Amino acid sequence: MTKYQSIVECIASHSYNQPDKLCLADSKKALTYKEVWSNVYGLSLHLKDLGVSKGDCVVIECTQNADYMICEFAIQLSGAVFVPLEKNAALSRVEEITSDVECKLYIGKKPVIENIPFMDIKTVPQFAFEGVINMDEIVFPEPDDTAEILFSTGTTGKSKGIELSHMNDFALAENVKYGTKMKEDNVELIPMPLSHSHGLRRTYGNMLNGSSAVFSNGVTLLKQVFDLMNKYNVTSMDLAPSNLSIIFKLSGDKLGEYADVMDYIQLGSAPLPEEDKVHLSRILPKTRLYNFYGSTEAGCSCLLDFNETSGKKGCIGKPAVNAEFIVVDENRNDITATATLDEPGFLASSGPINMKGYWNEPELTADAMADGFIYTKDLGYIDEEGYIYMLGRKDDVINYGGVKIAPEEIEGQVHTHPAIADCACIPMKDELMGQAPKLFIALKKDADYDAKEFKAFLKTALDANKQPKVIEIIDEIPRTFNGKIQRKKLMEQ
Repeated sequence: MTKYQSIVECIASHSYNQPDKLCLADSKKALTYKEVWSNVYGLSLHLKDLGVSKGDCVVIECTQNADYMICEFAIQLSGAVFVPLEKNAALSRVEEITSDVECKLYIGKKPVIENIPFMDIKTVPQFAFEGVINMDEIVFPEPDDTAEILFSTGTTGKSKGIELSHMNDFALAENVKYGTKMKEDNVELIPMPLSHSHGLRRTYGNMLNGSSAVFSNGVTLLKQVFDLMNKYNVTSMDLAPSNLSIIFKLSGDKLGEYADVMDYIQLGSAPLPEEDKVHLSRILPKTRLYNFYGSTEAGCSCLLDFNETSGKKGCIGKPAVNAEFIVVDENRNDITATATLDEPGFLASSGPINMKGYWNEPELTADAMADGFIYTKDLGYIDEEGYIYMLGRKDDVINYGGVKIAPEEIEGQVHTHPAIADCACIPMKDELMGQAPKLFIALKKDADYDAKEFKAFLKTALDANKQPKVIEIIDEIPRTFNGKIQRKKLMEQ
């Protein structure tokens, strides 16, 4: 491990040890560590001139580029708190978040809220510091200082602000760095939104490592993605399963052309369909393919290299370097030793990655955290080899006459049918068995779909107790920005 206490301190150190190495890049610019540090330091001085001080919250609209990340690190260097906001957020969401954190300054493309000072993000480069920076005079953040507040994007109710310290971010970065076995010359393409934990934490891992992060605005502009990969000699990627599906649909096996240079790909935020997992392993047989498990509250906590470990259905791997897992019952008693596939418990994790709490929500915090653990609603167990298995969230897992069925297992098989574009499975009431699977399918355009043939396919692909009782065709499966199925919406139909 290293001696630093924050990600911004790592950047400062790298700017002296390897000033000319690529730090951040996007479709319009590339900056070395020296250039990034000069921008971060100069902007932090400007923020102080604008009245930003220790503990103040600065809300910034995501622009998915190097300047945006410079803003984050400058905010943190000034002692303030980074509060990211997704691009083109609805006015009601901007008002909610800026009010919740008592926003001191709003950084974005245009002013949004009256009476809140505004800074145009396009002006960031002009504040680069051109003189000699005296490191001895800089006060870096303390480990327990709040580094950021990440607001959830739940579909119902008020968003929750997850408060994270610099120690949290540093520990998360270590999980990414050591979990992926990141090399010194790593160059990682990050198309995941930098307003949310997934993309941010992969960036932190590279900043800790002293390697390079290259940003793209998603993967739909596929030519630009591959141009960036070629221009910067990308050796790793960070993707959501939905990103991977888009790449496969738009470019076929083109990723396979990078088999000799791609060191690893890390995926997370949603389960990876078995079909895509097999496809990726086939075209990148030597590449380490990681699936990360975690949440904004305690992320990057468990990982699995599925190109190395296969045949373990529902397995999410082993704990990362800064995480520990136990399995508990509904009363939070430790049942790790007795939990099994047939009698699972709830996964709970501990370690320096665990959030400080929910912003201004002590009751919610107490409900989620106790005794150093964050408790989830994810059902699972740990086998004798220490591998962790996750069956799904309690409300999602289908209890078919006492048999626990993970909806992802059904979905993974359904995805292999040639007529299916997307699918989702939820529990439905069943008079005889208590619950049974209900399947929603979205068909590919001009698909040759035959209901009888599809049911015959399911009978060969799934056990008898996993056969959907009802199959409903819909236009589109509702998903979040990062590909998670919005099952509650389907349950309301």
